[in-house]
Amino acid sequence: MEKWISDNGDGTYTNPILYLDYSDPDAVRVGNDFYMTASSFCNTPGLPVLHSRDLVNWELIGYALENIPCDGYNRPRHGCGVWAPAIRYYHDEFYIFYPMPDEGIFYVKAKDPAGKWSDPVCVYEGAGWIDPCPFIDDDGKCYMVNAFAKSRIGFKSRLQIVPMSEDFNKITGDPVMVFDGEANNNHTIEGPKLYKNNGWYYIFAPAGGVKQGWQTVLRSRNIYGPYEYRRVMEQKDTDVNGPHQGAWIRTGEGKDWFIHFQDIYAAGRIVHLQPMRWEDDWPIIGQAQPGETCGKPVSRHAKPAVSHAVAAGSPEPSGISGSDETKALSCPGSSDEFDSPWLSLQWQWNANHRREWTECLPERSVIKLRSVPAEDSISDQPNLLLQKWPLPEFTVFTCISLEEMKTGDEAGIINMAERYGALGILKTENGFMLRAVSGEQIFEKEKAIAKDVTKEIRSFATDSEKPEKILLSINVTRAISIEYNNDGDYSFPIPRENVTFSYSLDGDSYEEVLSFESRPGRWVGAKCGIYVRNVLGNEGGYGCFDYFRFE
Repeated sequence: MEKWISDNGDGTYTNPILYLDYSDPDAVRVGNDFYMTASSFCNTPGLPVLHSRDLVNWELIGYALENIPCDGYNRPRHGCGVWAPAIRYYHDEFYIFYPMPDEGIFYVKAKDPAGKWSDPVCVYEGAGWIDPCPFIDDDGKCYMVNAFAKSRIGFKSRLQIVPMSEDFNKITGDPVMVFDGEANNNHTIEGPKLYKNNGWYYIFAPAGGVKQGWQTVLRSRNIYGPYEYRRVMEQKDTDVNGPHQGAWIRTGEGKDWFIHFQDIYAAGRIVHLQPMRWEDDWPIIGQAQPGETCGKPVSRHAKPAVSHAVAAGSPEPSGISGSDETKALSCPGSSDEFDSPWLSLQWQWNANHRREWTECLPERSVIKLRSVPAEDSISDQPNLLLQKWPLPEFTVFTCISLEEMKTGDEAGIINMAERYGALGILKTENGFMLRAVSGEQIFEKEKAIAKDVTKEIRSFATDSEKPEKILLSINVTRAISIEYNNDGDYSFPIPRENVTFSYSLDGDSYEEVLSFESRPGRWVGAKCGIYVRNVLGNEGGYGCFDYFRFE
């Protein structure tokens, strides 16, 4: 299996609905269609936009942010950039509000979610405000709720409501602090989403931390409070730790569901779907026994009963135009034969990117990556072409043609995270050399410091030794260990993935050359991909890749 399938094909689904690192998901329904976005940090294009007809089967239809409009992101700033967004549909347009914890709060908008989005509009300039969500009340007045990042502003665990102009372009009054989680055992409350139902204002927000927290809901008859609160979903006796922030969705048939993420360490933050119901104007998320007000995550459940339900597999978009490029390439994560004239949507770069870095040759089923000068650490290379881990365990293969490389060029395969590794073929003055690179990021005041360790594997110095192509692979295997919370009353399954790099000259026999236990990236899951750099600091030639195949 090269791709995770949640739809069981019998009217049920199994969580997670996406075994992909879509951190901090938010979603909205427009007619018969559902749209989701997620954090993208310093990777570009950013703000992924996914589409579904049934909340279970999702396809990636584009991105709302081509590059981060800030020169500081022309090199990767790991863990910074685009944090938890919110997607809404107002005034016949889609809005995505997103925070950059060092820069401020922004939004982009579009008529067509699969088309081009507007340039970002800054609604708040400054550090520390995070996780914004816009809201339009019944009387047309506009607001925003947001949380705070202690690392930037000195405090956390608070939520505030901010009055906004009708076009959302500016703040029109003083913010009102409406909740302090430190005062009521809801520490680290964040990721707020603001809704209204049956005359009540609701703020859905996770508390307790990403890996060991729970879902809290606040409610009030007045948008500025006071708010009462209730815990509505927690891990209990399941394997779903967290469960962390997400989105309340009401289908056209009036049924309620909740999308959220679970942090599974190296593989990142995967997406779950929970049933939701109401009692006494309080939501209960997941499975709950009679009399219980707090649910637990479900593993297998009946799919949402929607009149436009689709069979197992990717749904057909409805009312989505977009470009031909977007229509042709719409898989969240999978193999790539490089047989399209465009770069497939599952790929993201390690920082702001340039279009001249790639040249697609569909007639040859080849992608050419331009070599750019090497950074001090490969983890800081902006032109790493990466995609999310798509499965708990997998092997991915690539084949590199060497004919267009110049002296100093190194082309290879990489697994990018706080603990990273790469295997590449370097063109020397006399031939080629296979090299392994590894290292680990250490963070000092939110800045990643890394030093590569390079190991020479094999030289190809004579004409008879020089390969025309070389095959490289990454194998990810998974084991589970068990840890317990501080009180010892419930456990956390901890996935531990081992990453092994290998090479082959004939495609049959592979030799292992580098192996280590993976770690996640800074707030993100590990990614695998390909790269070309020039270790001499020159503008080099090209590395030509025939495919990138998961097995």
